[in-house]
Amino acid sequence: MLLKHAFGLFTHPDAEWAEIRREHETPWHVYVAYVLILAAIGPVCAYISTTYFGWTVGSERLIKLSNISAIQLSILTYIAILVGVFALGWMIDWMASTYGAKSEVDKSNGIALAAYAATPLFLAGFALLYPVPWFNALVFLAAAAYAGYLVYDGLPIVMGIPKEQAIVYAGAVLTVALVILVTTRVGSVLIWNYGFAPQFVG
Repeated sequence: MLLKHAFGLFTHPDAEWAEIRREHETPWHVYVAYVLILAAIGPVCAYISTTYFGWTVGSERLIKLSNISAIQLSILTYIAILVGVFALGWMIDWMASTYGAKSEVDKSNGIALAAYAATPLFLAGFALLYPVPWFNALVFLAAAAYAGYLVYDGLPIVMGIPKEQAIVYAGAVLTVALVILVTTRVGSVLIWNYGFAPQFVG
């Protein structure tokens, strides 16, 4: 099962990236056996914490989301994660030839790299069970930093390029990831204006 890679990426990432390249799973298989499962952690934990636990900002009263609102936002977040991982993987493969790697018709290496590099961010979703904004921000910041390292570490192995090329390639990949993140935030604001705005309960 592909979930075995989640642990290996934290203990011995180089060996795990080499194994991922050897397996050369199809994007569909990576999504079904890995991304669809791990991407649900954050939205599910966020739903539980925002409807049952709630959060406070400073000394304000406890704030919660209504069940309907939390479900809507969790589903939209889940869809955004799936689309974001696919878009990043597609872009990794699209830029491959520019940095000396081989672009593939089925985008297997690019999708696999994006999916597995996002593992720390997927697992950071468990932190949302403790809905304290500063704590969540620190956890996701650390997860994003390690995800960036995984991209840099995995590019030369998975895409088959020299280590020197990986620095510039990783910079381009992380820039694309940032653009996707900003697009998601802007999209959230637009969607909120069409009836999906959070509904708070005291």
